[in-house]
Amino acid sequence: MSAHAQAIADDVILRAEQVGKAYPGTTALHAVDFAVRRGAVNVLLGENGAGKSTLMKILAGAEQPSSGRLFLDNREVTFASVNDAAAYGIGIIFQELNLCPNLSVAENIFLGHPTVRFGIDIDSGDHAEKTRKLMRRLEHAIEPQTPVGDLRIAQQQIVEIAKALARDVRILIMDEPTSALSATEVDILFRVIGELKAAGVAIVYISHRLEELVRIGDTVTVLRDGRLQATAEMRDVDIPWLISQMVGAMPAPATGHVPRKDTAPLLRIADVSLRNPHGGFAVDRLSLDVAAGEVVGLYGLLGAGRSELFEVLIGAQPDAQGSVRLGGRELAGLPIAARIRAGVALVPEDRQREGLVQCLSVGTNLTLASLWRFLRGPSLDMGRERAAVTRTIRELLIKVSSPDVEVTALSGGNQQKVVIGKALLTQPKLLLLDEPGRGIDVGAKAEVFRTMRALAREGLAVMFATSDLKEVMAVADRIVVMAGGRVTGDFSRAEATEERLVAAANQGIAA
Repeated sequence: MSAHAQAIADDVILRAEQVGKAYPGTTALHAVDFAVRRGAVNVLLGENGAGKSTLMKILAGAEQPSSGRLFLDNREVTFASVNDAAAYGIGIIFQELNLCPNLSVAENIFLGHPTVRFGIDIDSGDHAEKTRKLMRRLEHAIEPQTPVGDLRIAQQQIVEIAKALARDVRILIMDEPTSALSATEVDILFRVIGELKAAGVAIVYISHRLEELVRIGDTVTVLRDGRLQATAEMRDVDIPWLISQMVGAMPAPATGHVPRKDTAPLLRIADVSLRNPHGGFAVDRLSLDVAAGEVVGLYGLLGAGRSELFEVLIGAQPDAQGSVRLGGRELAGLPIAARIRAGVALVPEDRQREGLVQCLSVGTNLTLASLWRFLRGPSLDMGRERAAVTRTIRELLIKVSSPDVEVTALSGGNQQKVVIGKALLTQPKLLLLDEPGRGIDVGAKAEVFRTMRALAREGLAVMFATSDLKEVMAVADRIVVMAGGRVTGDFSRAEATEERLVAAANQGIAA
């Protein structure tokens, strides 16, 4: 063994050897080897369903391997639970947020390892002070006593990161930690990761954002279909190499089109306002037209009001004021079910809590919002329903052995496809997608964007919200920028530049 190879071997703190994991009807991992080096960012890459999250859950004690062994400091170990792994200094930030919405921020952070006074009661004051320090470190002004259920997804992601940092970890596993964060928040997280590396902490990092992997990673391991595909030093590879190892070839980008100029607006939003429970307006006298066959991207920073606008359009905010007309029909005042029947469909940002019913199968989740389409008299036409489910699974390339599989058995990206499929089965005229690329790999993302373009060509109005500049510029026919609940910019694809979009997104922020 060369001196360099020996030095790398000596740096390995945790090692998976020939690890396999089988579930009923499927094998998630096939004899995978994976080495985690201390003081380094160890990137794990692969398509949705490649086995990344399964391997991470095994390393963190959330799952037990069906075969293979784990070695920590060159000694074989077994983890019976997440708490068991935590006792060895292993922490994890799960892809799907693992928080209790009815508890406060501080209570979530110290759940399972509270500070106790005199062995009798929990020291809430100490928890609050430590939570404030963690929030200062992450540059967020989130109060310790705020109920987690009152926070937006990006803020909950920050709490999840703080929860991991509160423990004295030797190995920190991060599964899609930036999926809901803005560019500024990502920079803050990367600074914290740099501090952890300098302290000798090993980071295992999963993300579908290839640019950030190249920026932060030290080593990369690629999985494909549950098998080890490649390992390399990050400095020796580039993005095309990463994509080719993941999917075999660079996926074709979504091809755009320019909607007809003479197309009358399908959606007309006039003077829509929604009060913020904490004061001010989440949506402030907003007016906007969207044409049939047009793909409109909503871009803005955290708190800009994009998600709240979508909630108003689908009817989830009954206190909203103003007019919402779809195809000339006024929707204001109608409940969610009536708006779905009228042709509005929403793919929410939080697929786990708002988009899926966890205990139901893939097929049942897909048709849950469109059962009325399959009625024959008072009963369901099971054959037509099954055919629609099969067609949707095929068209969206959902990786599942059977529609009867419980939806929680799918990877995060495939769950996202199920939520999108559920929306499409309602046969909408207006499709709203809130962060549709969140947690989806490069190949799946290309498929989703191609689907959006195909739907626009068929005459749908498509609106999607994203915090990814490159994403919105690549896919949208028109980019509407929001800040403080208002439209601060409206650009055609030809007019849009990153500088103009960022400037519009920051209008009024300093004030």
